Amino acid sequence: MLEKVELLAPVGSEESLYAAVENGADAVYLGGKLFNARQYASNFSNEELKEVVQYCHIRQVKVYITVNILLDNNEINEIIDYILYLYNIDVDGIIVQDLGLSNIIRTVLPDFEVHASTQMTINNYMGAKFVEDMGFKRAVLARELSVGEIEYISNTTNIELEGFIHGALCVSYSGQCLMSSIIGGRSGNRGRCAQPCRMPYTFINDEGEVLQGYNNKYLLSPKDLNTIDNLDKIINSGIVSLKIEGRMKRPEYVATIVKNYKKALTNIISNNTKDVSQKDKKDIKQIFNRGFTKGFILGKDNRDFISYDKPNNRGIYIGKVINTDKSYIYIKLIEDLNLGDGIELRNDDVSFGLKVSEILLNDRSVTGGSKGDIVKIKRVNSKGNKDLEVYKTSDIKLLERAKLSYVEDSNKTTIPVFMNIEIKIDRSIKLHLWDNINYISIESEEKVEQARRVSLKEDKVKKQMGKLGNTPYHLQHIDIDIEDNAMVSLSVLNRLRRRAVTQLNEKRANSNNREYTTKDNIVSKFNGIIASNSELNNTDRGLISVKVDNIEQFKRLNLDKLDRVYINFHDDINNCINEVKNHNKEAYFYTGKILSNLDFKNLKTTIDSLERLDGVSVSNLGTLKFVKDNYNINIHGDIGLNIFNSYTMKFLYDYGVDSGTLSPELTLKQVSNIAKGGPMLKETYGYGYLPVMVTKYCPFSLIRKCKDSTNCGDCSYKKGFGLRDRKGMTFNIKRKNNTTIIYNSQPLLALEHINNIYDSGVNMIRLDFTMEKDEVEDIQDIFFEYANKNIRKDEVIKFIDKYRQKTGFTKGHYFRGVL
Repeated sequence: MLEKVELLAPVGSEESLYAAVENGADAVYLGGKLFNARQYASNFSNEELKEVVQYCHIRQVKVYITVNILLDNNEINEIIDYILYLYNIDVDGIIVQDLGLSNIIRTVLPDFEVHASTQMTINNYMGAKFVEDMGFKRAVLARELSVGEIEYISNTTNIELEGFIHGALCVSYSGQCLMSSIIGGRSGNRGRCAQPCRMPYTFINDEGEVLQGYNNKYLLSPKDLNTIDNLDKIINSGIVSLKIEGRMKRPEYVATIVKNYKKALTNIISNNTKDVSQKDKKDIKQIFNRGFTKGFILGKDNRDFISYDKPNNRGIYIGKVINTDKSYIYIKLIEDLNLGDGIELRNDDVSFGLKVSEILLNDRSVTGGSKGDIVKIKRVNSKGNKDLEVYKTSDIKLLERAKLSYVEDSNKTTIPVFMNIEIKIDRSIKLHLWDNINYISIESEEKVEQARRVSLKEDKVKKQMGKLGNTPYHLQHIDIDIEDNAMVSLSVLNRLRRRAVTQLNEKRANSNNREYTTKDNIVSKFNGIIASNSELNNTDRGLISVKVDNIEQFKRLNLDKLDRVYINFHDDINNCINEVKNHNKEAYFYTGKILSNLDFKNLKTTIDSLERLDGVSVSNLGTLKFVKDNYNINIHGDIGLNIFNSYTMKFLYDYGVDSGTLSPELTLKQVSNIAKGGPMLKETYGYGYLPVMVTKYCPFSLIRKCKDSTNCGDCSYKKGFGLRDRKGMTFNIKRKNNTTIIYNSQPLLALEHINNIYDSGVNMIRLDFTMEKDEVEDIQDIFFEYANKNIRKDEVIKFIDKYRQKTGFTKGHYFRGVL
């Protein structure tokens, strides 16, 4: 089974493709110009994608294309054309986030391999089973899983598992981050993340006081994942595809990381117990690092997870500034330094970088200095003070060495091929060419002549047929059957060889042996999906739902002025449900976005104990499957399911989801396009602090000095703290069920627009209470009264103005949308 383990490399440019393949990648993942979660990578046009597939397949490398964003209704026709194109150019598989698109592909192209993107938040065995049931071939698991959790998933499912092994980490569960979207309109779910996690924040308490040592630190910026020393543990957990992150990285990075992980993987497969060399580890660190962590897959120490002092490349420490003068900085080296290297000089107060353009050793110009040397480099500013530490952030020799591994004139990929050639007078030449799978048999158009003076010799034939230098092949062996006194021009042999190689390339490139499919072949199936997607709309209108996070908030509710309550606590819950039902209202138990493998046992105990419950709200695909499989009860799909188009909504409804909260990233116009079709009861936010991040990482571990955030237990730091950004906005934090939720700095308040929201086809407007206390009654009251036309708009405007002065608010994306 080890032989089937795949090393999967990132490709964001043509050079990165060559770097990945030539350094040993078994598969690559990349995106087209549209519909992928790395819109700021170079990416590939359709014609370039076709060339990529041919290049890779000839070299027995698989190609997976990322189509891993949420899709607007208006994009569905275009993306079906794109998916069909990918199918016809023989792409091996596509990586998808959107449930609606996944269902369409399963319906119209059932033999096209689909992978569940990490954006789908597959973090438990039930989630893996869900996508397995949908027909996915592979699940790209959440980065937050440990090897033990992965092993449990592997043992309880049959789906292929893919996991990250190296590169940048997201601090939030992928697919559950709205921070970039809410702050600046650039959605990670749409491939436009602005990385607000890499910005500085200040840790404050509920009094607004700065926690000592945590002012203006990079509190949400993870170190880079590095698992090369423990690759065997990851493979043994059941991972079959080892994924390197880095589609935004330079090709030299791809070359260096792929090369060294391939070496480590080969050692494991061949039972070679040799450790990764210190030189290889140093190259990995030098090419790029934010500091390294084993992540949650191998470690539990929160304090080892975040790069608090620096969000970008740290480089390698190479020495210290020991003196300065007007023109030069004097550095005592502990590592080599060469012309062309990039360095950074820094201490607690200052940091600046430069490219080394001159090195003086004993006042003589040199190309480099070595360990122990005191070298001088030119000052570039007045900041070059004594005692600055010096870090090499770019190593020119490593970059040159990496580039040599993939540049065209040093192509390293060589595939053994075999030939048999028959040269008989007055007959066409017969050439047979084969590799380990494919067989080519061709004949020359020209006939072999009898030699007049000099006949063709066997060694000349062998030399000409072995001229494969501009191809990925080398001639392993050739059998030559040549008649005495036969003669043919060398140009004939060359043409014959080239024709055979071209045919071999074509066979290798079409590795999936698909028949070309047109849109006409699938249009009836696709039209069937469109028709079923426009069924009678649910006509309920003007409903109000309320979510409460604690029993104190619940006690403040007026149960006559709502239609549904989501209860997100356990205290005295049955009495609370009874009180809701006594008012003839709906009671739903609210479940979070993240449930672990072990949480389902506790969830079952809880649901089994609840009397008169109307339904369960789910925000995780695993939770959805668990509730569907175990209970005959109403299911509400919350924002964690990312309902961004009517195709997702229809799929979920057919699966058993009776009502759903539409994505808060949708505009009112997009909501209208979705909400006016299909029988599901639609809900959107009217009020609430939106959860902008959901993370396993616990910032409170900084205060408590605890190492293990995977089993927090009771924590006195579960609320009352926040992160203040550089603009002075505070994002409140809660810790619950081993998960940290970070909320937007301002609540969404769409009160004056609720009639427009209802008119769009939305049935229910949601009031989401998280940190509120005294405000609960007033907010609930005015929403209910305005929804029921019991108060005038001027009273609403007055309330809004008062609220604006108190806390400020946002209208979310109803009127601005996301990129």
